[in-house]
Amino acid sequence: MASCPLIIDLATPDETASLARAIASALRPGDVILMEGGIGAGKTHFARALIQSLLPEPEDVPSPTFTLVQVYDTPDTEIWHTDLYRLTGPDEAVELGLEDAFETAICLVEWPDRLAELAPDNALTLSFEVTGDEERRVICSWSDNKWNDKLDGVAP
Repeated sequence: MASCPLIIDLATPDETASLARAIASALRPGDVILMEGGIGAGKTHFARALIQSLLPEPEDVPSPTFTLVQVYDTPDTEIWHTDLYRLTGPDEAVELGLEDAFETAICLVEWPDRLAELAPDNALTLSFEVTGDEERRVICSWSDNKWNDKLDGVAP
């Protein structure tokens, strides 16, 4: 069983994508992943691999930096990929409809600090760190026990 925090070192972008696919297979509607880390730390690469692994047909998964939200339909649920970097406060996140999506969709949130008190307590937080040219470290933390089973055995 996974223990919190879970620290995963990733040597290549392919390993980051493999981690994303492993976590994706355990996600259900109402699961929220909050992704922290600086620009270029691997948040969007991770999100893109996760989303593509759940889509019934391959499609382009652009960064939502300028659109703020990209929504994808899967046979089971919607996936919301959000980049909140350009928001100035949690009230703007409410305008995007995130509170409802947190309950009904799989949500991937980049720059979750913009949510402040709106960040769901049952979310998984992934903190991405650059540790080399291609190497990354991901620190997984959570308080909801559901993540213990979802993360069991996901480290590459």
